[in-house]
Amino acid sequence: MKKLALLIFLLSGLLLAGEIRLLDQNASDPAYQMPLKKYPKWICEAKLKNGKTIQFISVKSMMQIYQNQDYFKKHKLLDADIDAIYIQDFISGNRVDAAKAVYVFGSRIAGPHGDDLIPFASEDNAKLFMMKNGGTKILPFKKLSKGLIRYLDM
Repeated sequence: MKKLALLIFLLSGLLLAGEIRLLDQNASDPAYQMPLKKYPKWICEAKLKNGKTIQFISVKSMMQIYQNQDYFKKHKLLDADIDAIYIQDFISGNRVDAAKAVYVFGSRIAGPHGDDLIPFASEDNAKLFMMKNGGTKILPFKKLSKGLIRYLDM
């Protein structure tokens, strides 16, 4: 019985850590209205408190809405408050809690909508990426300010 419980626990962890899969082949990003299916490596998602899931084209897009939830709810572009947000590690593709991830700023890699933050599960992965693609800083989630996101959107 203990072995079965351990197996179930391990399998559930693998399922949660998997990739973020596109939920709707015809979906568009809520902030930039770009088709999600063209950029599967960049997709991020938010779980709403009402149980719905919204997907975004990139970290920048997700943060636009996450940081301005009242505006998007007022304009009926968001049904409920955001409960949790997730990114894909840019190297492994694994789904990661966005608040626990780190982000590379200033690399030579452009996102689907221009300058963006490149997300990683660990600082080690971010450093590996920077060795090949440059970057000026590795930022924790708490440093992703509204001002930074506006700057990336210029």
